[in-house]
Amino acid sequence: MPRTIAQRELRNDNAKVIEAVAAGESFVVTRNGVPVAELRPILAPRRTSVPKSAIAAFVGTGSHIDAKRLRADLDSLIDQSL
Repeated sequence: MPRTIAQRELRNDNAKVIEAVAAGESFVVTRNGVPVAELRPILAPRRTSVPKSAIAAFVGTGSHIDAKRLRADLDSLIDQSL
């Protein structure tokens, strides 16, 4: 639950409030008692790529697939006459 602070408190204790936000705390800022803004920590950005080493490690843990056997299984299940 965010803590409510007045605009004046934000102005006077800016450094302290920003330190609290960096530590994970959230604030709702009010002006004349009316909420006007929310200060909250920014979520860590999601990684958009995966290192090759991580992919190689993941692939190495999987089971071996025999391509000829897989094809034979698929051919037996799917009607190829269409």
